[in-house]
Amino acid sequence: MAEVPSTFTLKPGDPAPGFTLPKPDGTRVSRDDLAGRAGTLVIFACNHCPFVIHLGPALGDYARELADQGVSCVAINANDVDKYPDDAPEKMDPTAQEWGWGFPYLFDEDQSVAKAYGAACTPDFFLLDAEGKVYYTGQFDASRPGRGGEPDGKDMRSAVTRMLRGEPPATEAYPSSGCNIKWKPGNEPSYFG
Repeated sequence: MAEVPSTFTLKPGDPAPGFTLPKPDGTRVSRDDLAGRAGTLVIFACNHCPFVIHLGPALGDYARELADQGVSCVAINANDVDKYPDDAPEKMDPTAQEWGWGFPYLFDEDQSVAKAYGAACTPDFFLLDAEGKVYYTGQFDASRPGRGGEPDGKDMRSAVTRMLRGEPPATEAYPSSGCNIKWKPGNEPSYFG
């Protein structure tokens, strides 16, 4: 499994791109529809990636904690499902249920939202403040599949705490890493050089 880091294309203080995407049942929702009163955690994810599978249940648990703090969560699957049928929309809800995700899991079929965010890997995290500006991009924690350690969300917890206290973002962030987003042929974004 090749490990790809996040790009840090969006920086703290940048306005986060808006989006309107479908749930697997076709219901379309926007970023504004999903925004929490204190912020929103946008997670680029998919069903089959070992890095997402490693964090899946921990993300479900953490999302419930965040909801109590006024921060909502949304996951977005931007993978090419023609080449990776395990990520197909009809498999998204069962995967989300298995991991205890009580938050929306949306499908970015044309990959435009992933490109707008500069997403590179699954998982890739973007914590937005109450005004819809990027507060933090980086890893959930230092755990990775097959390397020992259980997910604890240490880095994300620290970022959320700072944000809710009204403190500036930390000056150092560690990139998230995981499997690359499975881009459609000819659709790979320019931020990969």
